Amino acid sequence: MNSTVTTGTETSVWGGGNQPLGASYGKLMMWFFLVSDALTFSGFLAAYGFSRFKFIETWPIADEVFTHVPFFHGNYPMIYVALMTFVLIMSSVTMVLAVDAGHKMKQNAVTWYMFATVIGGIIFVGSQAWEWGTFIKGDHGALETKGGRILQFVKADTGERASLADFAASIPDDRVIHERKNGLWFFQEPTLTSVSLTEVVEGFKADSNILIRTEQINEEGEKTLLDRKASLAKLAEATQVVEGANLIHNEYGSRLFADFFFFITGFHGFHVFSGVVINIIIFFNVVIGTYERRGHYEMVEKVGLYWHFVDLVWVFVFTFFYLV
Repeated sequence: MNSTVTTGTETSVWGGGNQPLGASYGKLMMWFFLVSDALTFSGFLAAYGFSRFKFIETWPIADEVFTHVPFFHGNYPMIYVALMTFVLIMSSVTMVLAVDAGHKMKQNAVTWYMFATVIGGIIFVGSQAWEWGTFIKGDHGALETKGGRILQFVKADTGERASLADFAASIPDDRVIHERKNGLWFFQEPTLTSVSLTEVVEGFKADSNILIRTEQINEEGEKTLLDRKASLAKLAEATQVVEGANLIHNEYGSRLFADFFFFITGFHGFHVFSGVVINIIIFFNVVIGTYERRGHYEMVEKVGLYWHFVDLVWVFVFTFFYLV
């Protein structure tokens, strides 16, 4: 006796048409991309965290590195970075409002909110470029020992950082003047610092008010300050002048800090720049009524997901580099 068992009617694989999890294909692919990108950033930040705590006793102190504000001279720790963060968060708010206005098919409102989001993104990218420039240029300058340790200078009477130019001696015959006619030199000679090692050493010996502090962080959470005798002994270990930061030298301390700073903030900055470009394209599509004719603003919602992700990643980058 033969019998047939019926398990049910035929249906599609998802059982939900072409919108699994209630999301369109485009939104689902955006989520896939964001998850993969989140894993990438997680790997970078985990590597930074490992290096940060492995060299915790010599790592640069953020409050002493990020102290600049455009058009203002002085020491303003973290103020401009906090302003950058606020601008990016507010641009995320305007993106939320743009998405909400899109759901209500309010073209004019979407236009203005998208415009505000683009402006916020441009301000953030510009601020990050300025911060990079300031970081690369340097502030006070320092000396580097043969072992790669950084020696910074402090005024003994006030406890403030001393710039190399404040005390370095002027030795006219210390360096050779090269001219453009000696073209080969321009390809082989490394970039000269504003002062030479000899000028710094002689100026330090002549100024008893200048002391050296090392990378080592003491129990009070501050860099170790040497007395005059120990400073003179430490000065003998210096091999070159360092001004600013790059992938090889870093006047603020550990070279790894500069390496991670350039790579991670640069990678995030590339994401923000890409988001600004995409937002500009979406903005003009909104202006010319592309999404009104389609009957929905889903593209605004998809780019909004990306923008919120960029904002969220910056919160972690900000925490790792500036607060911890």
